[in-house]
Amino acid sequence: MGKPESHSLEHNPALRRLGVLVGDWDMELSGASFLPDPQAKIHGPTSFKWNEHGAFLVMHQGEKRVPQATWLIGRDESTDLFKVLYFDDRGVSRIYEMSFENGEWKMWRNMRGFSQRFHGILSENHNTITAEWEKSDDGRKWEHDFYVRYTRQT
Repeated sequence: MGKPESHSLEHNPALRRLGVLVGDWDMELSGASFLPDPQAKIHGPTSFKWNEHGAFLVMHQGEKRVPQATWLIGRDESTDLFKVLYFDDRGVSRIYEMSFENGEWKMWRNMRGFSQRFHGILSENHNTITAEWEKSDDGRKWEHDFYVRYTRQT
């Protein structure tokens, strides 16, 4: 019996345009009604890294003093939309739809009782993402949830 054949995944071409996100970022969360002081700004590390040799993009966010979350981003090659599998330190697990085109980043989930949407803009130099999360209880009336700003560290 010979040696087992080595298998190495190639970089997923369906994710190529997300390469601009790869690196370490500072996340600033502000304007959040769920914080003890809604005027507070909290900072925490965020990183985007390729997983499985580029098969998926993984985002890790936070540390002890800020919310911790992991996002696993992938895409079906037959559509332009991405899927984001989300899990955080509260035990919350969600699946978002996502688009990323020409520096405009959108995520959304439409679920009865609690829908969310995210809209972010990547700066021309690719070093800042300015975004807002909104929420809705009925999918029709939307309200501000919080702001987030990512600033590239590396």
